[in-house]
Amino acid sequence: MLKELFVPALIFAGIGILSGILLTVFSKLFHVETDERLEKITECLPGANCGGCGYAGCSDYATAIINGEKSDLCLSAGEKNVSEIDNIMGRTSSPSSSVKKVAFIRCQGDLSKSEELFEFKGKATCKSSNRFYSGSKRCPFGCLGMGDCKAVCPHDAIIICDGLARVNPDKCVGCGLCVNECPNNLIIIKDKKEVINVACNCDLTGKETRENCKSGCIGCRLCERNCPKNAITVQNNIAVIDYEKCVSCGICISNCPSKTIVDIRNSKKINATNGVE
Repeated sequence: MLKELFVPALIFAGIGILSGILLTVFSKLFHVETDERLEKITECLPGANCGGCGYAGCSDYATAIINGEKSDLCLSAGEKNVSEIDNIMGRTSSPSSSVKKVAFIRCQGDLSKSEELFEFKGKATCKSSNRFYSGSKRCPFGCLGMGDCKAVCPHDAIIICDGLARVNPDKCVGCGLCVNECPNNLIIIKDKKEVINVACNCDLTGKETRENCKSGCIGCRLCERNCPKNAITVQNNIAVIDYEKCVSCGICISNCPSKTIVDIRNSKKINATNGVE
């Protein structure tokens, strides 16, 4: 009986020892050196994996930096972390040449300006609501206000107030995660210095737009006629700004009867009014 137990145990022990030896040999043969800089650079990155740098995630971007990529592509890292990455890489830091980006939502239609036609009872997301008659709001082109963009923002830069998403430009880094979440394609990433913006995405006629939303662009051309730099024109019933000409004087804002044109520098004040700041 003892022999019957001892022999199998001895066999299993032998297999275990042999497996250990083989694993050790293979680990030596196929060992891949890990660049110690990779972990250090990854720690300097925010870990949001937002994709704003053009890579799938922070780890991929860290690998790209080691392989020669620029260290200032991460919109969330900040100058201090970029400088630290350059120190790790043993290269001289230079001021970031990247233009600061910010998300902008092309809509002003909160519930006071574009009323709800019905109460949506399904899953409370913009994408699910959009499948039913293009959403519950009267304007089929506007913000549905259910927060799909807010849910993916890694910087808490978006709030939902009175059925409308709003961006705080001081918190937004322009990573772009919110862009693909909007079923009405309202969100764009733009240069932060382009402060004057048209907050409407509706290309219907002025009469039709007014029926759907009190703050929609009606194509009246008052902004176009009064711009001292000829920087704004109406195209397909929507005002369009040429930022090569625009000097951010704000004359178009004061002349817009629908208050469709806005200055993103006021967005922080709006958020503060709604108890965010």
